[in-house]
This record gives sequence, C-alpha cells and structure tokens, in this order.
Amino acid sequence: MNIKTKPVFNIDDIVAESIMIDSDTPGVSLHLRRKYLRSQSEYTTDNTLVMVHGATYSSGSLYDVRLDGLSFMDALALRGLNVYAVDVRGYGHSTRPVEMEAPPDDNPPLYGTEIGVRDLAHAVEWVRQSLGLERVQIFGMSWGGTVAGAYTSRNNDKVNRLVLLAPQWLNDQGARIDEGGKLGAYRHVAVGESKMRWVSAAPAEHRETLIPPGWFEAWAAASLAEDPKSNHYQPPAMRAVNGTIQDVRDFWSVNRPFYQPQEITRPVLLVHGEWDADVPLRLMNHYFTALTSSPERRWVEIGEATHMMLMEKNRLTVFRTVADFYFP
Repeated sequence: MNIKTKPVFNIDDIVAESIMIDSDTPGVSLHLRRKYLRSQSEYTTDNTLVMVHGATYSSGSLYDVRLDGLSFMDALALRGLNVYAVDVRGYGHSTRPVEMEAPPDDNPPLYGTEIGVRDLAHAVEWVRQSLGLERVQIFGMSWGGTVAGAYTSRNNDKVNRLVLLAPQWLNDQGARIDEGGKLGAYRHVAVGESKMRWVSAAPAEHRETLIPPGWFEAWAAASLAEDPKSNHYQPPAMRAVNGTIQDVRDFWSVNRPFYQPQEITRPVLLVHGEWDADVPLRLMNHYFTALTSSPERRWVEIGEATHMMLMEKNRLTVFRTVADFYFP
C-alpha cells in the first residue's frame, strides 16, 4: 500500500522582507522581496540567491504565492537559502513608468531584455555589497532565464551557480507570447481568464488534474494584486511591458541570439517541463548543447509539467531539484 504524507515545515521559521533599492536610473526604484530562516546567521556565496521573473508576471506572482501553505521562495528558504527576488522596472512593486498610465498605443514597447539585465545586475550588486560576497547564486525563469543567462555571460565572476527554468531560445516558428500585430508600450493580461491557455499545453486527459483545486484562483488573485490598477479593467487585468515581445521579433524569431551561452563559464542547471508549449523541447536541446564552456551542466526534465510548473501538481519536485543544485 502506498502512503502519501505531506512535507513537514514551519512557515513561522521564515522571515520575509520587502526592500526598495535605487536602480541605475534616477527616479526608478527596484523592489526586492527577501526570505530567509530566522535562525540563519551566516550569508555566503553558497546560500545567497538572487532571482528574476519572466516576461509577464512579477517575482511575487511566480515565486512567492503560497499554495497549500508553501511558495517557491518559502521552500528555498526552508532549505537554507537566503533568497532575494527582484522585480524589473515596470513589474510588481518596482517603479512603473509614466507611459504605463497612458493608453498602450501612445508609446512604443517598453523595457526589453537589456533593461532586465541592467536591473538584475543592480540587484546583484546591492546584495553582494550588502553582504560582502564575491558571488551569488542566480535563478531565472522563461524571459528571466534569458536575463539571467545574459547577465551571467557578462559577469561570470559574480555568479556561483546558475539555474534556468525553460529560458527563451532561438525559435523560427515564433513564440506563443507574441500574438502578432502592432505592439504598444504594454499589454493587458486578464489573468483570471488564462487558465484554459495554461492547461491546454497538457494532453486533454491530464488537464483537469494539472493544477490542484483552488490553486489557480489563489495564484490569479495574487498576480492581479501585484498591479495596483488591475481592478480598473473588466475583466480585471494586470499590465505587462511589451519590450520583451519586441525582443522576440528582433532576436529569437530571426535566429539572432541576444547572448552566447558558450560564454557562460559557471555550473548550469537547465529545468524544463515535458508539456512546455512556450519553450518546446527542441529549443532546450539546442540551448543545452550550446553551454560548451560550463564546467558542470545538468538538464532535468520534469514529467507532466508545463511552462508554469512552479504552480502545478509536481512543483515540489522542481523545488527539490533547484535546491539540490545550489547545495551539491
């Protein structure tokens, strides 16, 4: 007989902080959420992690929504990591530009990958200087994987180990995030309406069980709460900048890499989901084999998981896989 038990953890052991830091641009502040164990007294290269989010959802939405009492950041903190997650400008609780107060078509696409790399770099520098560290651990998902990979390729001396969850890569068949047409400064994302698009990446017979009951609704509500204007629209919608989609057109869809993976000289873990329709398996094969300068490369394929695996039934497997790589 198989007996399933729930993991034992004490959420009260975790300290949560909200930190605002200056960016490299006057008047633009970056939000860092931090989680670590109350008992933790030493912060080192091995146990300090800086994370960056994807092209649509903020770090709070992707990494810190408690589902069944536990978020990704919680799980990493419980394993002993001192975790910081940055919101790139225009996302979450970081400064949003005045252009996002105007109709989207009034301005060109805002904030592409280069801005993401700059904001991640500034967050890393703040953490390193605050704690007196030579290197930190880095994590990025999707577009955040692109940002993290590009940052590392330029700053190997500041990175200890790098984890990339389904990073963007060259795709001449286009990307699901780009629906075509003219791009304005930003787009509206009706999060509560997105469940069908999410689960449609899985085979039909698995769609009902991919996301446990109540999880999607809890995640959608938390995601909308990251944008103070989400309730100004019907249905409620959050705003996401479009420079990331412009980069799909300027780089990834025309065989023009934004950076070279072979310039990454740090240990790398690539995590990918079996049913990821946003970053298909063939892209990951090309990406992984391009990491020719990494002294340690791992690729873990998560079964029965989509691009949004951090909020799905098999997420604890992802949590363990990531934490184990940071503590080899």
